[in-house]
Amino acid sequence: MTELWALFLRAAFVENMPLTFFLGLCTFIALSRKTAPALGLGIAMVAVMGVTVPLNHLIYTTLLAPGAWAWAGLDADLSYLKLIAFIGVIAATVQLLEMVLDRFFPAIYASFGVFLPLLTVQCAILAGSLFMVDRDYTLAQSTVFGLGAGFGFAVAVVMLGAIRARLVYADLPQRLRGLGITFILAGMMSLGFSAFAQMVAS
Repeated sequence: MTELWALFLRAAFVENMPLTFFLGLCTFIALSRKTAPALGLGIAMVAVMGVTVPLNHLIYTTLLAPGAWAWAGLDADLSYLKLIAFIGVIAATVQLLEMVLDRFFPAIYASFGVFLPLLTVQCAILAGSLFMVDRDYTLAQSTVFGLGAGFGFAVAVVMLGAIRARLVYADLPQRLRGLGITFILAGMMSLGFSAFAQMVAS
């Protein structure tokens, strides 16, 4: 249990997808103008990564990995299909999430706009499954890693959304308004999150 908790914290803070690996910055920047859409994106990331990473683990280990078909007397290595399989699972999960939000949470669905379908090709979500394969995680580790990575993304995007909402009242120089100050904020947050990596290293 302690090992899984450590993995969760590492995925959320030390290896934060947008602030450490700089993955998923398109939706991270676009949906962090206000706190509500940022929170919606964070919850969606937790849900999608929490489902797709363990599901992709099962698909990879039972169908695609070298030796997965040994029980049938076949020496097949279908690991080259993992990108197609992973993206298919992510697309199906995002589509299901989109239908649920449209039916039960129309306000959140409307706040996503075009960015909800784009979660299908969100590099941070795909990276979670690829990291799982590369690090040879078990099913339990994959589940915890997916939830931790999604939670870390949620924390980062809500923090940025809260700061940007407050900046509406700030008297910023003209050239820093908009994306300029957003990139500066993201860089400062990235420096802050890098302190977690230093703490683990020490």
